[in-house]
Amino acid sequence: MIEIIRAHQLNLMLMLCGACGILILLLFNTRFLSKRNKQIMILMEVIAFLLLWFDRLAYIYAGDSSETGFVMVRLSNFFVFFLTPTIVFAFNLYITDWLMVEGQLKKVPRRLKVVAYMAIAGMVMAVLAAFTDLYYYFAETNTYHRGSGFLLAYIIPVMGPILQYTVIKHYKRIFSRLIYLSLILYLFVPIVCGILQVFTYGISIVNMSMVAVSLSMYILLYLDLNNTVEHAHEIEIQHMQGEKKHMEKLFDQIAMSFVAAAEKKDEYMKGNSQQIAAYARQIAEFSGMDEEECKKVYYAALLHDVGIIGVPDNVIQNQEDPGKWDYEAMRKKPLIGEEILSSITEYPYLSLGAHYSHERYNGTGYPEGLKGEEIPEIARIIAVADAYVTMTSRKRYRGAKPDFIARETLVKGGGDVFDPVFANHMVKIIDSGAGRGTSAEEDRPETEFICYNYREYVTRGITVSDEEKKITFDCEFSEEKDRKFCAPSIILFDSFDGRVHSDEKSIEAYHYLEYGEVWFDKYSITTAAREIEEKIIEEGNGSGKNRKGLHRYEITAGRFEDHVRIVMKSEEYTKEVIVALPSLSKSAIIGLTGENCRVTNISIGSTDNILKDGDIRRIAAPISYIDHLEADLKNIQIDQTRSASTAGIRITGKHRIAFHAQILPSASLVWHCPYVLLFYSANGRVDGDDFREYNLIKLNGEDQGDEEYANNKFTMKKKADFPGWEEWKELGKKGTECVLYVEKKGDQVILKTDHLGISIEDVTTIKEEKPAVYLALTGDQVALTDIRID
Repeated sequence: MIEIIRAHQLNLMLMLCGACGILILLLFNTRFLSKRNKQIMILMEVIAFLLLWFDRLAYIYAGDSSETGFVMVRLSNFFVFFLTPTIVFAFNLYITDWLMVEGQLKKVPRRLKVVAYMAIAGMVMAVLAAFTDLYYYFAETNTYHRGSGFLLAYIIPVMGPILQYTVIKHYKRIFSRLIYLSLILYLFVPIVCGILQVFTYGISIVNMSMVAVSLSMYILLYLDLNNTVEHAHEIEIQHMQGEKKHMEKLFDQIAMSFVAAAEKKDEYMKGNSQQIAAYARQIAEFSGMDEEECKKVYYAALLHDVGIIGVPDNVIQNQEDPGKWDYEAMRKKPLIGEEILSSITEYPYLSLGAHYSHERYNGTGYPEGLKGEEIPEIARIIAVADAYVTMTSRKRYRGAKPDFIARETLVKGGGDVFDPVFANHMVKIIDSGAGRGTSAEEDRPETEFICYNYREYVTRGITVSDEEKKITFDCEFSEEKDRKFCAPSIILFDSFDGRVHSDEKSIEAYHYLEYGEVWFDKYSITTAAREIEEKIIEEGNGSGKNRKGLHRYEITAGRFEDHVRIVMKSEEYTKEVIVALPSLSKSAIIGLTGENCRVTNISIGSTDNILKDGDIRRIAAPISYIDHLEADLKNIQIDQTRSASTAGIRITGKHRIAFHAQILPSASLVWHCPYVLLFYSANGRVDGDDFREYNLIKLNGEDQGDEEYANNKFTMKKKADFPGWEEWKELGKKGTECVLYVEKKGDQVILKTDHLGISIEDVTTIKEEKPAVYLALTGDQVALTDIRID
């Protein structure tokens, strides 16, 4: 390395001088330094430049016996020895300035004053040495030689930096990491090189190192300033973010004040605005909107109903059916809301949401009757979220509708009443389990009730399943003499909301179906059940009262397929009741009621017994809709969601799959129809080993693609011959011929079909490499027969 430097020393010196000159020009144009600091740095760089320049000249003119050579050798060597302590002095000024300005010291440290005096002394010694041959002398050939006091020239360049280091170390806390590093390099690199210089005659590595560390000082200073600016920028951003959060919190509080004022007008609105806003935000997120857009949607949805403040109380608190409301008054709500929110000019989307959220995609909404994408996007999102929350909320004139009723409304209304994309997103949110559903409190049956008149009160329903339940309660009979019959009883039924209904409107809305009513004696009433059979197992002795004098009752109930077994125990009888349900698709729910009695201490638990085939005696034959000739695959009857499926059909090229589908008579929802399942499993059967579900396509125009294993591009269109959803369901119950066209191209499976006016096309791109892709037919409350594969 030393020999390489020796060979290219003059070129290296010239290059470093050029770099130093450029740095001087940069410093002249630098604005980020204080005036004094900049002057000191320019001085340091000028000294370093001159030091190396004269050192280079000394080597160039060494041995040159001309008059110019004679002068230049002596002049250049003088400046080399003179500028060496001078640069120590300049660096001393740099440290002093930094400590006094950045460190805010009141006095210059004494050690720095000593270094300053030493540097001045060094400069004086360099002048004397030029006339006394103390540091160097010249031979007759005009060549440089070290003098007897040569080492004295290195005392100040070595001792000065050591003292300066002690000061820097003492005040280390004042310097940033990069500045501290630049100072250490500036001090010790030349010292190390100076020690090497003693043993490497003929190479000026000290002076070259001085220029190098001068360059590094500027670079590190620039980097430190950059860090300082970035840090200041971060602090500013944090401050701005803090201010933003404060403003958002303030805005949120103001918005909630508006909401609270609106909710005071109608107690049934309590909490709805927040729910609507939350679902609107989820729809926006599903749509790929950024955080800022999602916030806009949230607050627009939160305040969209604020116009209710201006609607008369007698209209809001009408207990009658909404068909009898003053619609003209209600139609003013969006206009009032817009008027209230239009004064918030910084957030124009708030008034936009209030004004247009009651518009409908098909143009039947108000106040302007806009249709399709004429309606602002934010309002189309709010309309979907608002519809869902409204349907699943309790109103003065009706109870809350269950999720699946709201889901069906959204499915049927997509592309008609609602924006199809946003309606589909809301359906996906419901399917993910993030819907409102019913709370545990709403689901839990009462622990007691009073029933003076016959069926005056019926508890919330207790669902009967294959997991056998045990229900116990105490009963106190009325002591009034004119009340002759006193007894509890149970009602076995099915309804969407798990409650017993008696008025025609509720029966229709909740698809209420009562199978029968059973008492704890020998009596029962059969209504919609195919058959109810009772059998007395044991007769009691009439001494079933507990310590408090109350009558104790016990019910054990379980179900297997379309049969229910109920064991009812009282102080007089223990009887077994077998009920044959109208179909396997129907639910079985028990409601407790009675006449002239008070029921208390209702307890519901499990017997830990799971009923299986043979546990319940059959009293009616299974109902089958697949008693037809079979083709390529076995006929299947799917009584509940995906309760049965065909064997897998391996997709290898182009396939035509045709089958006959009949929606079961018990079906009532639009997704009660055939489904197509794309999947993989080791044995080609649904739920086989290593099962992967790629997509589930419902022939009512829905899909439930699994993004973990595949990407799905699904499109559904209603054709001109689409008959409307109610007729669509009726046609399905009569039976229809379905045809699927399936093709596999590389990692894609393309499926096309037209079903009763609904055109479906799906492209499933499979993400993983598996040896096969299979297709199976399944569904919900549908019979699939005559399945043919071409």
